[in-house]
Amino acid sequence: MTHSGCDWRIILINDHRDLFHPPARAPVAAQGYPACGQGWRDLLDRVCLRIAAALTDGDTFQVVQVKEKFGTLRFCWRGKLSDASRQKVEEAIDLAEARSACACEQCGEEGRLYRAGGVLSTCCAAHAKGQPVAIKPGFENVHLVRRIVGGQSRVTYRRYDRTTDSFVDVDPGTLAIEEK
Repeated sequence: MTHSGCDWRIILINDHRDLFHPPARAPVAAQGYPACGQGWRDLLDRVCLRIAAALTDGDTFQVVQVKEKFGTLRFCWRGKLSDASRQKVEEAIDLAEARSACACEQCGEEGRLYRAGGVLSTCCAAHAKGQPVAIKPGFENVHLVRRIVGGQSRVTYRRYDRTTDSFVDVDPGTLAIEEK
């Protein structure tokens, strides 16, 4: 099927109708219609494929919002998932959000966070506006992840590896972070 001239967002929604649940003849009216640049198209397709693979019989899932905020992706959903499915879905979304922090929102090439006035955006050098946001050495692509596990708050530090599209756990001591 050819999609020439069709908006990439509509293609994404149509390719993942079971996640977006768009109105029958109006995918543009889907609640999770992406509000971000085309450069993140690949990472959105990837997160949708991972989520679809994570769902099992009895799970319900609907994308409710996809947008850029503070220069990175926000991917919001609702539904009822088994604990195993929820863990896989949260990991898929964490990976997509981490990739958005180092992928140009306009073209998808490797990028970084820039500030132009009060606006943050993740861009490659060719699409950048403003100045690069300073990152403390050693904290490049480090993500703090907070989860409630067994009623207790658990914090982990992970570094996103763009080449393998995966996380590597980071010892907080190597970041000079004291854990309590």
